[in-house]
Amino acid sequence: MENLVFEGFKFMLLGMGTVFSFLVLMIVAMNLLSYFIHKFFPEPIPTVNSSSSKTNKNAKVAAATAAIMHHKNVKS
Repeated sequence: MENLVFEGFKFMLLGMGTVFSFLVLMIVAMNLLSYFIHKFFPEPIPTVNSSSSKTNKNAKVAAATAAIMHHKNVKS
């Protein structure tokens, strides 16, 4: 009986070690891939115009106002 328990622990440690090793390898591979992608394909830096920023702000205010008015009209 003692031998079977020892064999069970051995298989458990072998399986858990395999899974742990695979997960560590996968994390390292993902970090390397992320590094290379950011190095060779950087994200473009958006340019901000003051006039377009103001237009966007006005559009957001108009959309919020329209949503509130629609909500009030639907309730009553």
